[in-house]
Amino acid sequence: MSYSVLVLYYSTHGSTRQMAQEIARGVESNPEVEAKLRTVPAVSQKTEAITAEIPDHGDLYATLEDLETTDGLAMGSPTRFGNMAAAMKYFIDSTSSLWLSGTMVGKPATVFTSTSTLHGGQETTLVSMMLPLLHHGMLITGIPFTETDLVTTKTGGTPYGSSHASGIRSEKPLSEEEIRLCRAQGKRLADLVCRLGQNDE
Repeated sequence: MSYSVLVLYYSTHGSTRQMAQEIARGVESNPEVEAKLRTVPAVSQKTEAITAEIPDHGDLYATLEDLETTDGLAMGSPTRFGNMAAAMKYFIDSTSSLWLSGTMVGKPATVFTSTSTLHGGQETTLVSMMLPLLHHGMLITGIPFTETDLVTTKTGGTPYGSSHASGIRSEKPLSEEEIRLCRAQGKRLADLVCRLGQNDE
């Protein structure tokens, strides 16, 4: 494989992680691109709390090196009052050195989210994640309306990025439309990575 895409997410109850996995499948539907799944640790209210460098289970925690070496980024977070979760914001706030060096400039990126309800702030959360990526000079891509699921879905899905309505108790699995939109978004990002990479050659 010639290129890699970092699928970076934070998930509390598992829905955003499932979306990340589907986006990774979409990325790897392009045979030239490998998806690397990474998460971020929770932010504790206890100042003495220390998180182990390697999580007990699931995907590894992301590092700045993961961002430095990736060719593209898919970033996902559940909604917190119409904004990205504190854990993701905390990680992004640690990337000033990459901003100073211009490391992320010109790399394509996309965003995704999960909420309890369709009216839980999906689109504002997606936009909140785009803002620091724009400051990094990244190229933001969403989902075009040529994806027919975007027009017909009765669950999640937005042109700003894929989304999922998980239910108040996080009891709802990803719908077929949500899965297809996640995969289409991952494939779109991977194809863009390849196109930009070929232009640089």
